[in-house]
Amino acid sequence: MLDFQKIHARAAKRKGGEAVLAPLLGPAPDNMAVAKTPDDRILSTMAERIFAAGFVWRVIEQKWPGFEEAFLGFEPKRLLFQPDDFWHELASDSRIVRNPQKIKSVRDNAAFVDRVSKEHGSFGKFIAGWPADDQVGLTAYLAKHGSRLGGNTGQYLLRWLEWDTFVVSTDMAAALRDAGLDIAQNPTSKRDLDKIQAQINQWSAETGLPRRHISRILAMSIGENRSAEALREYMGD
Repeated sequence: MLDFQKIHARAAKRKGGEAVLAPLLGPAPDNMAVAKTPDDRILSTMAERIFAAGFVWRVIEQKWPGFEEAFLGFEPKRLLFQPDDFWHELASDSRIVRNPQKIKSVRDNAAFVDRVSKEHGSFGKFIAGWPADDQVGLTAYLAKHGSRLGGNTGQYLLRWLEWDTFVVSTDMAAALRDAGLDIAQNPTSKRDLDKIQAQINQWSAETGLPRRHISRILAMSIGENRSAEALREYMGD
């Protein structure tokens, strides 16, 4: 495998220096701080990432106050008490993006969040307690037990919750392949994800960098060299 310092140096050179690259990495996440995130904010973030998937993120962000109103502040217990008519009417509510399948996912995930919260004290405590070196296991759990939380949606959910997350984007995967990791061009199998996890863990131990920073450095070291401004807009920072 290519030494990570060389990948880091290449990313910095492409962006115009370490002073430009460093702010693009974002703050260092604090997994334990996620324990303080209330269940309604967990469910809200789940819904935002689900509705943003395959959509222009900025449009969803601009409409989000309407989503908060329509979905009763995303309080799981309150939503679970709503009758079927409430959910049917949301399909014609102009305050939100009217996608019936994604609307249904909010109802399903309200039950998911409520169930996990009862078992662990809160959903945030559950996530905070998950081993930091097993993101693949956590995202697999979210995909299996939640609704529409598979693939990159689960990864982005964890990142938006400020859990220390790598995101397997096209560029990130390309950088790993370029560095010598034997994975598919579109690595979605458990075998490939386990390889990615192990390599990210190794680099994190060697460099002391958060997995989030390693992921972003990889993505910025290869592929289209987007400007810092374009990257900040895309990443929502």
